[in-house]
Amino acid sequence: MTITNDPVLLGLPRQPGEGAAAGPPRTGDRGETGGRQEPEARTVPTMRSLRERRDALRDDIVTGNPAAVDRQHSLGKLTARERLGLLLDEDSFVEIDMYRRHRAHGLGLEERRPHTDGVVTGSGTIHGRRVFVYAQDFTIFGGSLGEAHALKIQKVMDLAVSTGNPFIGLIDSGGARIQEGVLSLNGYGGIFQRNVQASGVIPQISVVLGPCAGGAAYSTALADFTFMVRDTAQLYLTGPDVVEAVSGERVTHAELGGAQVHARRSGIATFVHDDEESCLEDVRYLVSMLPANNMEPPPRGPSRDASRDSRPRLAEIVPADPKQPYDIREVIAEIVDDGEFLELHEAWARNVVCALARVDGEVVGLVANQPMVLAGVLDVDASQKAARFVRFCDAFNIPLVTLVDVPGFLPGTGQEHAGVIRHGAKLLYAYCEATVPRIQVILRKAYGGAYIVMDSRSIGTDLSLAWPSNEIAVMGAEGAVNVVYRKELAAAGDPARRRAELIDTYRGELAHPYFSAERGLVDDVIDPADTRSAVARGLAMLRDKRGPVVRRKHGNVPL
Repeated sequence: MTITNDPVLLGLPRQPGEGAAAGPPRTGDRGETGGRQEPEARTVPTMRSLRERRDALRDDIVTGNPAAVDRQHSLGKLTARERLGLLLDEDSFVEIDMYRRHRAHGLGLEERRPHTDGVVTGSGTIHGRRVFVYAQDFTIFGGSLGEAHALKIQKVMDLAVSTGNPFIGLIDSGGARIQEGVLSLNGYGGIFQRNVQASGVIPQISVVLGPCAGGAAYSTALADFTFMVRDTAQLYLTGPDVVEAVSGERVTHAELGGAQVHARRSGIATFVHDDEESCLEDVRYLVSMLPANNMEPPPRGPSRDASRDSRPRLAEIVPADPKQPYDIREVIAEIVDDGEFLELHEAWARNVVCALARVDGEVVGLVANQPMVLAGVLDVDASQKAARFVRFCDAFNIPLVTLVDVPGFLPGTGQEHAGVIRHGAKLLYAYCEATVPRIQVILRKAYGGAYIVMDSRSIGTDLSLAWPSNEIAVMGAEGAVNVVYRKELAAAGDPARRRAELIDTYRGELAHPYFSAERGLVDDVIDPADTRSAVARGLAMLRDKRGPVVRRKHGNVPL
């Protein structure tokens, strides 16, 4: 291997006095040199000068192009390095591949070879815990992905997996670098392959802070969590111009793939924020609740003596009448430590709530029906939302607490034709497959197949608790009586009075609060005020649970 100090070969400009002389070569004395020219003495750089040039180059790279930085700020966006400064602990970032430059030729690209190639990569800490990260730099080639750019991202992904630490991508990119052709597409493919290999091994977080177009959108979709910033984030496969050219439809960037679209309609955006500062602060909060990898438990917080904590307000929040709505988030706040929880997909499929929180210092995943929206029924979107969350928690050793108040699956041709059977089966599959500690709490109604799907004893929950207001049945008493006693009611002299009598009989025989407990399908009927303490004791009891190892490659999820 040849080692050189030639600044040209090092990618540095020549300084006066370095390398070959500026003037014409001198003619040597033929009698002494045999006709050959004498090489001019070369100035050897000193260590001091090399260090100074190295520092100057690094400063130039970190500072960037002032005009481009100003344009970034004028768009209401931070630079890649400013974002890393907010995300990571102070002075913890270790950059990798700062000097990397593309090696492409053609279309004038060889004349522009900026260092970093439009992405800053490396590692740092969040609350003292190691993460690996990349931040795309829109001030260089619009953050577009070329070969060198992709290889930098792939390198830190490989390091994240091999060291067992979370991986975070800060995305602000125009997509594939057109001038590099298939090499850009090949680079995306390598990233997607690593996304899939890392899935369920390390947490993956995508933070969309600007455009994320074309193939790049798939990496975001493969992540465990996606953050988007309102007004500046854009996520789509084909932009407005292509949509108009193909379909004639005129649509804005925000209407096509803005944060609100993906928060409310597609369900891709897990969290949406008004600005980058609050967004990155929530990324830090999320990381504080996640394990580094699938072989570790989530980080524990201090114990809160929750096993002896009574919360009488729970009995006031939930009406005994199963038809009256209430906000399940108020129930969650009473059960978890300090009333704090991180709700996922808050604006999508709002009839089910999925959240991360702590109970007595232990991280748990909560799945709960929301009676304030569609009476808490399960439908296509709610089933998908809850199923993905259950699978994530199971992959990363996060116990599951399921709060049940569900009247069934949403009926109608729209749901049936949209595949509610298949999507409901996803949630069923996710719970049946889960081996983490699982606790079910039935607050009020739990009817039909929806009761089974919401982590019932029959599909493997470890501990089933119920309030004295619980009503577990194939369907509600009114509906059951109308079906079972249809002929009798039609012949009755006073159908309304007879219906009321039969409803009372049905509830007394089949749907009373202790029917399931008498048959071992509910482990205990608890006072609502004791819910927090009962869940805490259940988690402590199940902490050492070990799931059986099934010898198979993988199951076939009803995707």
